[in-house]
Amino acid sequence: MNEQNSYVKERLLSLVEPKFQRFSSSLMPGVKNVLGVRRPQLRALAKEIAAGDWRAYLDGASSDSFEEILIQGLVIGYAKHTGIEEFLLYIAKYVPKIDNWATCDNFCSTLKYTKKCRGEMWDFLQPYLKDRREYYLRFGAVMLLTYYADDEYMDRTLAALTSIRHEAYYVKMGVAWAMSVCFVHCPEKTMACLKNCAMDDFTFNKSLQKIVESYRVDNPTKEIIKKIKRKVSQ
Repeated sequence: MNEQNSYVKERLLSLVEPKFQRFSSSLMPGVKNVLGVRRPQLRALAKEIAAGDWRAYLDGASSDSFEEILIQGLVIGYAKHTGIEEFLLYIAKYVPKIDNWATCDNFCSTLKYTKKCRGEMWDFLQPYLKDRREYYLRFGAVMLLTYYADDEYMDRTLAALTSIRHEAYYVKMGVAWAMSVCFVHCPEKTMACLKNCAMDDFTFNKSLQKIVESYRVDNPTKEIIKKIKRKVSQ
């Protein structure tokens, strides 16, 4: 175990909160080895690592706990990369480690370098959006809602989201969340898409639910959204 890895483990253990561990674990069914360290503290530690020899850390980083895996993703987001090639290389190495929604969503939100290379990242994401693995698809959907829910990419984003077909719950919820974000930014295009898309009933209705729950959608619009909900036989 290298020195950085030992340091990270010690820091994490010093930040563990048993009560938060129980709460955090309850939000991530099936995820093992959750220590119970709050996200702001994880982000602070990741920024500290990213300011130093972060490549050496990632080369020898331990993946013994949820927090250790998440920190690796955060470091990739916070680090100063030599360019888009290195950025995408580290992302590609990391995505196979994602096995829950929290790791996925926190990782995606930290990849802000994407804003400087949206064209290259769009191309990079296409295989993930067509993959059959649950968290590859979730990663693709969350990246779209985070960085591509705007006028420039909206047509392509909506087409990509509505073409996803997968039975996994966290894929469906990722797509529904993304559709609601698209609606907030481009309501007319998203409404037209919803009225003509071939999404499965669960994902479609969850998309509507997410839109209705948004504080950025006015009440008259929410009433319209409620009327297009699909009736699903039990």
